[in-house]
Amino acid sequence: MPNDHKLTLAVSDAEKNLLGGESEQNFIRLENALGVRILTRNPGITVQAPLEAAAQKALASLERMRATLKTGQHLSEFYVDELVHTPEKSEKKDFAPALEKPILIDRYGKPIQPKTKGQAKFLQVIREHDIVFAAGPAGTGKTFMAVAMAVQALEKKLVDRVILCRPAVESGESLGFLPGVVSEKIAPYMRPLHDSLSIMLRTEKLREYWEGNSIEIAPLAYMRGRTLSRSFVILDEAQNATVSQMKMFLTRLGPGTRAILTGDESQVDLGPRDKSGFSHARRILHGIEGIGQIELGLEDVVRHRLVREIIKAYELDGIT
Repeated sequence: MPNDHKLTLAVSDAEKNLLGGESEQNFIRLENALGVRILTRNPGITVQAPLEAAAQKALASLERMRATLKTGQHLSEFYVDELVHTPEKSEKKDFAPALEKPILIDRYGKPIQPKTKGQAKFLQVIREHDIVFAAGPAGTGKTFMAVAMAVQALEKKLVDRVILCRPAVESGESLGFLPGVVSEKIAPYMRPLHDSLSIMLRTEKLREYWEGNSIEIAPLAYMRGRTLSRSFVILDEAQNATVSQMKMFLTRLGPGTRAILTGDESQVDLGPRDKSGFSHARRILHGIEGIGQIELGLEDVVRHRLVREIIKAYELDGIT
């Protein structure tokens, strides 16, 4: 329209592709949030808007996105959302999710880094404590971020091995009714951890770690009697550990070992007579130096956008 304000950012075609992201989704998010049009057919990027303030805000956002790319960071959708809803004079610390350096580069060449403020805080708590309890609903990236930090520690030789474990507890099923030997029976329970590793490490590197016992996946019951030194240990689905199992796990830790326990207290699959060791430990260990706790929320859900709405709907219906 003739009365629209137009501003142009001079960028190369390569930068344009990076700024736009897959299918130019970053540009679409800017358009929807700011009420502007972003034109990319001509050289550079042109911002068109009825209001000059909106055009200026979009251009400033594109410039900050470009500056972020030059630092080697990845532009996530959460970064773009936060960027357009934050005053321009805000300090860089407000952009911790995007400005946090990648933990790893995955097997596909993409950076693994926090996508929300909650995830960024989670990483900070991990760096500052030897034992961390991370609670939160499904889809908040608790396990994925924890595994990424463990692999990073292994790659940097800060630890000698990574041990990933879970309680072999699921609703409605028992190990005894699954076919095969013990290793085959526990495989379905360990699969989520294996899937995370498969994204982070190339097949040959993962095989090398398996064969060298640098990475181990085991059910919680297999931890009894062990002393874990110079290890990075993750207890996933910790809400399904009983109080006695939790005490057993926490007392396995030896010198140079760090532990992350992740759990969703709304999804406890223990029997009616069993108490969640995760909730119990969070309560009695609160305030002990060296033990950190963090709780992620719905705003940190990074799975399909509908997961957040599904969780809300169940909560409104009284099902937590």
